[in-house]
Amino acid sequence: MNQSQTPLFDAMSAFHKKRPISLHVPGHKNGWVFNKRGQALYIPLLGIDATEISGLDDLHAPEGAILKSEQLLADLYGVKRSYFLVNGSTVGNIAMILATCREGDKVLVQRNCHKSILHGLMLANVQPIFLQPDYYEKWGIAGGVGTKLIEEALNVHPDVKAIVVTYPNYYGLGEDLTEMVKLAHQKGIPVLVDEAHGAHFQLGNPFPKPAILAGADAVVHSAHKTLPAMTMGSFLHVNSSLLDVDQVSFYLQMLQSSSPSYPIMGSLDLARAYLAAFTSEDKRSLIEKISDFREALGALQTIRVLEAPIGSSADPLKVVIQSTNGLSGFELQQLCEAEGIFAEMADPDNLLMILPLLKMGNEFPFHEIVQTIKSATEDRTGNKEADLGVLLSNGRSMTGLEMPYSVMKLSKSKPVALRKAVGEVSAEMVIPYPPGIPLIMSGEMITPEHISNLSRLLELGSRFHGGSSLSNGELIVYESRETG
Repeated sequence: MNQSQTPLFDAMSAFHKKRPISLHVPGHKNGWVFNKRGQALYIPLLGIDATEISGLDDLHAPEGAILKSEQLLADLYGVKRSYFLVNGSTVGNIAMILATCREGDKVLVQRNCHKSILHGLMLANVQPIFLQPDYYEKWGIAGGVGTKLIEEALNVHPDVKAIVVTYPNYYGLGEDLTEMVKLAHQKGIPVLVDEAHGAHFQLGNPFPKPAILAGADAVVHSAHKTLPAMTMGSFLHVNSSLLDVDQVSFYLQMLQSSSPSYPIMGSLDLARAYLAAFTSEDKRSLIEKISDFREALGALQTIRVLEAPIGSSADPLKVVIQSTNGLSGFELQQLCEAEGIFAEMADPDNLLMILPLLKMGNEFPFHEIVQTIKSATEDRTGNKEADLGVLLSNGRSMTGLEMPYSVMKLSKSKPVALRKAVGEVSAEMVIPYPPGIPLIMSGEMITPEHISNLSRLLELGSRFHGGSSLSNGELIVYESRETG
C-alpha cells in the first residue's frame, strides 16, 4: 500500500477548506463560539474538531477515510487488523483483556504492569498470577519476565488462558519475546503485549525487536509517546486467530467515546505516515545525534549515563541518567525543571529523558540541554541512599491475590495507620505516577517491604494515584480477609 497517503487527514483538510457552517455538535461550531481568552491557541485546531458527518467516516463503524487509514496502519505493522484509539493505550489494554479472557480464567501477568492492565483484569474478573520481573541492579528498577519463569508458571498452572506482559519497560529496556511467545503458542495460549513505548520499534535495529515480529497476538502502542501524535492517540493491533476480532471491536465500542476526537485521529494518520517515511538515512542521522548527546552527557562530572544491562536491549530514544554527587532522581528533576528542562519522569535513582524521533535535517537543542544540566548540577550534592527496588514485591517468583476481585466488590474497607497495615489486605492500588506501576495492588497482602518503600517514596516527594489517605499516614484495607 502507498504509505504516503493520509486518507483521514485529507478528508479533514477538505472539510476545513469548505468553511462549513455547523449546525451540529460540538458546541464551538468550528470555532465560531469560543472563550476569547483561548482563541489564539485553540482556533486553528477547532476548525478540524468535527464529528461523524458526511465524508469524515465513523470510528466505530468505519467505511471510508478512517477504514482506509486503519488499513494502512495494519499494512505498515504487518498485522491482520489495526485500530485507532482515542482514549490512550489504557483502552487498548482493557479491550484486549476483555476480548480474550473469561470470568475466572487464570492469567499470567507481569507484576510491574501498568495500572490499566490491572483494571482490565478486574473488569474481566479473572484470577491473576503475578510474575516477578527481573531486577536491574545498577538501574534500581524492575525489567521484564524471562521465558524460564513463564515455563515454570505454566507447569504450576497448566490451566492458564492468557499471558500479559509489558515490553519494553518504562525506561525502554526489554528482552526478545520470541521464545516466550513460541512457548505460549505451543500450548494454545495467546500473548497480549502492552508495548506502549515501542510504536517506533518497527524501524528495526538498533531499536528493540517489536512484539509483533516476535509473534505476539495483540499489541498496544501509545503512538503519542514516541511518534509525532497528539496525547491519547494510540494503536491496537491484532494478529492472531487466538483472538476474536469481533470481540475486540465490540469492547472498543463499549469503552471508547462515541464522540471520538478527530484532531487525535488525524494526528494518528499523520504519525503513521511519518513513521512509514522514516528512511535508513533518517535513522542513521538520528542515532548519530543521540550518540553525540549521550557522549556529551557522560563527559559531565556530575552525571552518569546508564547503559543497557547484559541480556537486555535498550531503546535509543530513552536516555537515563543518575547523579554522581548523591542527588536523587527527584532532586535532579527539580534542578532541571528550575532551568526549563522537563524530563519524562524521575524515580529515587534516575532521571528519564525521552528523545524525539528526528528525521535527517531536523534539529533539537541537545547542546543546550547538556549545558543546562551541567550548570544545574554543578556544586550540588545530595545524600541519596542506596538503591531501593521500590517496584519489586516480596521476592517470590509467583504471587496471587489474597482476596479475589469478586469478593473485593462485596467487602467493606477501613483506613489504618501505615505501621499497622502490615498483614492486612489492601483495598486500593497505590501507584507512584509516573510510571503508573502499582507498588501495592488491591487484594494483595501488605508486607513490611511495601510500607518501608512507600514511606521512603513519601519522604522523597513522589506523587501517587490511589492511596487516598496517604496524606493522613494511612492506607485503606479490607475489614475482613474472609474469601467465602
